[in-house]
Amino acid sequence: MGLDKTIPEYGEYKLVHYHIPSEQLRSLRLIKHNKGMDVGWAETTIQREEEFQPIRIPIQKGLISHRIFIIKPENQAAFNKVKSIDDLKKYRAGQGYDWPDTEILKLNELPTTTCPQYRLCFIMLNQDRFEYFPRGVVEPWDEIRQHPEMDLTVEKKLMLRYPSPLYFFVSKNNTKLAERIEKGLMMAIEDGSFDELFYNHPQIRPALKKAKLKQRIIIDLNNPIMPPKTPLNDQRLWIDIDKIPD
Repeated sequence: MGLDKTIPEYGEYKLVHYHIPSEQLRSLRLIKHNKGMDVGWAETTIQREEEFQPIRIPIQKGLISHRIFIIKPENQAAFNKVKSIDDLKKYRAGQGYDWPDTEILKLNELPTTTCPQYRLCFIMLNQDRFEYFPRGVVEPWDEIRQHPEMDLTVEKKLMLRYPSPLYFFVSKNNTKLAERIEKGLMMAIEDGSFDELFYNHPQIRPALKKAKLKQRIIIDLNNPIMPPKTPLNDQRLWIDIDKIPD
């Protein structure tokens, strides 16, 4: 979408899909070492913004850091009693070893077990190595369907929230591409097509309806690893769960 809007100024482009490894650091290294990728997306951190060029427009309007849980069904009764972060500290989360979310949870003193690979998080949850697997709002239902051999479900009452945007990243020396992506995305935000696509996306729209975010208990976390240039004050860029269209 953003690239299309910049064709008159920058010209045509060729978009080639690269199969991105699930481990975030591996995909970013492909960009850094010019191994077939020019742009990728990942949650931002201070270190990542020092190493790569971020386009500071949250791709999912910050929805990725609204986290609901995959759990085993028999644990729902226990989570029904959680009303605060102190209550949640009685249980252990599972997260990928290289995810910024892992550090955020630990810095907020939430017990966290790391998975050496993304796919192993589901196995470890199923084996009771931890009690909940926080996922972005659009993720858990498809992930559960992909693991029909496991008895997993989406927790019904809770949501973690913290500022941790998902950005496009390019290499530090690819300033022209960064400029083009940012300009195109801002054009889409200003003409309304960004929100039109976001709220009607075939993954996002049904997930927002199923998640019932307005009815959940929100546990806000601090994000000590959030870069200082995060555009938190630009309300156009962020989702407001009280204003989600019906």
